[in-house]
Amino acid sequence: MDKGIRENAAQSLGLRAMTQPADGRSGPDIMWAPWRMSYVTAEHVHAFEGPACVFCQLPALGRDAETYILHRGEHCYVVMNLYPYNNGHLMVVPYVHVDAITALDEDTTTEMMRLLRLSQMVLTDAMHPQGFNIGVNQGSAAGAGIADHVHLHVVPRWVGDTNFMPVMGDVRVMPQHLDDTYAMLRGGFAK
Repeated sequence: MDKGIRENAAQSLGLRAMTQPADGRSGPDIMWAPWRMSYVTAEHVHAFEGPACVFCQLPALGRDAETYILHRGEHCYVVMNLYPYNNGHLMVVPYVHVDAITALDEDTTTEMMRLLRLSQMVLTDAMHPQGFNIGVNQGSAAGAGIADHVHLHVVPRWVGDTNFMPVMGDVRVMPQHLDDTYAMLRGGFAK
């Protein structure tokens, strides 16, 4: 879009911040994502109700569809990532609050692998990915967003699913809403 047209449209809506900072400097375009504010502020100011750990809190709520819990096992559960790398990004999470795979007992570790396998089968049947990224980011230094509660990521991948948006605009484009992805995958876990 022509920069002049964009600036005129933004200014007519009172959106000066989208075009340039108040001091007149030029800057990058901004993509507003106000729904992320609750995530950004809640954990860091301890605003969660109940336990401070979201992975402990989710199953305790008992509202699986609202919290995107797809499956509950005896020792672990499968949940969709609210801030996915890709559509269908799932996590296998143990109920026990520990920060390392080595702190898990044998039964929990075994069930994590069984649920990883089930997750991959359900994603394959429903979404037909061409590959998967599967892994654990253990500890803040390794990139764990929630370092105190170990969890396993299952990310379906397709050729060409990474484009210029994350690199150039620090933005991810998700072609499907989480509710629609949940509805697509839920039946596969109910079998």
